[in-house]
Amino acid sequence: MRKVHYVLAELEDQDVQWLARAGQRRQVSAGTLLLRQDQRSQAVFIILAGALDVDLAGIGRVALLHPGEMLGEMSFVDNSGHSATIRAAEDSLVLELANTTLLEKVETDAAFGLRFYRAIALFLADRLRTTQQRKAKGASLALPSGQSETTQDEAAATPGAERFDRMIRLLAAAPEA
Repeated sequence: MRKVHYVLAELEDQDVQWLARAGQRRQVSAGTLLLRQDQRSQAVFIILAGALDVDLAGIGRVALLHPGEMLGEMSFVDNSGHSATIRAAEDSLVLELANTTLLEKVETDAAFGLRFYRAIALFLADRLRTTQQRKAKGASLALPSGQSETTQDEAAATPGAERFDRMIRLLAAAPEA
């Protein structure tokens, strides 16, 4: 399941509306660097359209992310550098949420904060289990060129997927950064 589906499934409709209002749509050209491994950024991103490459130093490309993926949330949670470098594989559209804005929301709305952090914890637990299973089967972490870690079929009808679709509709008329 895509990361944002986990997050949005735990959030409430008004939380999703707040994310859409608080974030900025940002068009990124192919090759644009969004996050650099071991460095901190000032934002969390949700992919709205396009695809982004995930690279690990010493390993190479480990994933191709599609709409519905969130990035930068681990660094938001633990205030450390990013675990990977992420670059636009093609022209893409992201929702950029400034860490300061997100932190203010978490600090002033405890219920939102609880839902947000729980969602990230659930996703990270699932991702860790999946990675451990791949490793136990002897699968490489690196993906062959052109292969995606997730498939478009994973955008099945779940509460999170439905909320993501609603967020996309809310953002359709929002100004781009």
